[in-house]
Amino acid sequence: MNTTLSILTQYWGYTSFRPGQEAIIDAVLEGQDVLALLPTGGGKSICFQVPALAKEGICIVITPLIALMQDQVEQLNKRGIKAIAINSSMGKREIDIKLDNCVYGDIKFLYVSPERLKTDIFKERLTKMNVSLLAIDEAHCISQWGYDFRPSYLEIGLIRDIIPTVNLIALTATATEKVRVDIQEKLAFREENLFQQSFARPNLSYSVRKVEDKETKLIDVLNKVPGSAIIYVNTRKAAKELATKLYQNNISADFYHAGLPFADRSTKQTKWVKNQVRVIVATNAFGMGIDKADVRLVIHMNLPQDLESYYQEAGRAGRDEKKAFALILYNEADIKDLKDKLSLQSPSLELIKRLYQSLANNYKMAVGSGGGESFDFDIHTFSEIYKFNYLQVYYILKKLEDEGLLQFNESFHNPSQIHINIDNKALYEFQIANARFDPLIKTLLRTYGGELMTDFLKISETQLAKILETSEKVITDSLDKLHELEVITYDKKKDKPQIVFVEKRHAIDEMPFDNKKLNQRQQVAKDKMEAIVKYVKNDHVCRTAQLLTYFGEIDFDKCGVCDVCVEQKKVGQEEHLKHYRQLLSNLLVENPMPVEELIDQINPKDKEELLQLIRVMVDAGELKYDEHWQLMLG
Repeated sequence: MNTTLSILTQYWGYTSFRPGQEAIIDAVLEGQDVLALLPTGGGKSICFQVPALAKEGICIVITPLIALMQDQVEQLNKRGIKAIAINSSMGKREIDIKLDNCVYGDIKFLYVSPERLKTDIFKERLTKMNVSLLAIDEAHCISQWGYDFRPSYLEIGLIRDIIPTVNLIALTATATEKVRVDIQEKLAFREENLFQQSFARPNLSYSVRKVEDKETKLIDVLNKVPGSAIIYVNTRKAAKELATKLYQNNISADFYHAGLPFADRSTKQTKWVKNQVRVIVATNAFGMGIDKADVRLVIHMNLPQDLESYYQEAGRAGRDEKKAFALILYNEADIKDLKDKLSLQSPSLELIKRLYQSLANNYKMAVGSGGGESFDFDIHTFSEIYKFNYLQVYYILKKLEDEGLLQFNESFHNPSQIHINIDNKALYEFQIANARFDPLIKTLLRTYGGELMTDFLKISETQLAKILETSEKVITDSLDKLHELEVITYDKKKDKPQIVFVEKRHAIDEMPFDNKKLNQRQQVAKDKMEAIVKYVKNDHVCRTAQLLTYFGEIDFDKCGVCDVCVEQKKVGQEEHLKHYRQLLSNLLVENPMPVEELIDQINPKDKEELLQLIRVMVDAGELKYDEHWQLMLG
């Protein structure tokens, strides 16, 4: 067994690679820069994780999604692979320790957000790390022509100067031809090197239905198509209301959105993954990073913003390569809503500046302060206080995020973490001098081990309270006191949406906004909105062909399974059978004839098809048998 396959088997339990993976891995191991385009569910992570494990040193993974970052780190750690993440919720002390562990420890994967790359502390430690590979996930974010452009991704090209001998792999599920070229240019590829799997999913049937009563149609579809399903809606309220309606119609359903407490989100997701709940009704954040192969149905109750988002979300169906369905239900009101939403997504520079100033006022931040600080953020309360439309706030925050000024994490959970700041001798002396803390410190060391002195570890105040037979408040108060005494660093759990000031607060007149680029991005968003409208309205071209053409795959003919192909087949079949009916009538108009002779005279391509038509016509009285069992007109 070759090295990469043995790694795949040892850590993931697979005995073979998926199509395209091995060629990508071999190119990475040969030191090439690689752009890998793999469809949703195509196994992108394996393409950098396996070669990184085959090489000496650490792999730096750049991804913009904190939730996905945390999920991948947990998955790797469960497999016995040392991985850590550094994100904006962490304090400077914790970041410092984690980066030291990447330099001097045995960490194999370091996950970071692109904003982290430009910090002095990261650049300084990067020069000391033995970096084996640079992996850029969601690589379309580096292109201004992509659907989720983030200027902070442009920093990646700059850090290549610090580690010039390290090759990179850029990965994405969705990129048009323009975006593919842009990615390779911005990341300073040594030479163009694209590995692309077809965007076609032969097992996935795409359909669009224009209906006024979408809920009735939804229930009808769910009753006809069995199996696990995701229903996407565009508001939290709609998620809850629709799940309730499905439940009332005897369909096992629950709802999910970023506003729920972490424990609730986790419970709902687990029940759905384990098929204890059949249908999950969710906003579009749901599904990313979830390893569930048996989803049979993905339904959009509202129009997606663009075809890239739709392809990714629809692609969560049928990852087991069995028959699955992706359906959009829409009406003319949805197209109007999408256009109205585009208007909200295109705020003026004055409005952006007013919101930024309001955020600074809210958190009492002076010009030049706040770089790297994170704050709890309630979008509805903030909107009410500062007289904004809350949807407007959401989209302006995304603009500020695009420019690398802020980060807005809607669905955020970070458990409490601690680090012991003093060495063993000093800690022992402290325990002797402060006997009331001795049981807690001993319990921490017994429960979480000596690694507390070298790294930040996640802890559970609830578990500690149970062990020490006390209340969670007593534990929290004691940890607060130990933090105050600088014996430990105690980062309390966060479970609310977070606003992070990535850069120090700018004066309003000095905000680094380029109005020309802002207008350009708004035009890109408009073009993408028009593409999704064109897709749902075009009912004469194969749906898969439409999607593939958008992504630059122009040699695809027809999928044969989408709503357009099925309808065209049906129409063709009707014409075909109409022709047979006419032939039968012409042949039998004068004399009865045995079935075998009719079949010989017509000479059909499919005899069984003609026999079935004859049976139907006999049942309908259009044909009948005489006393000699010869067919005649009815």
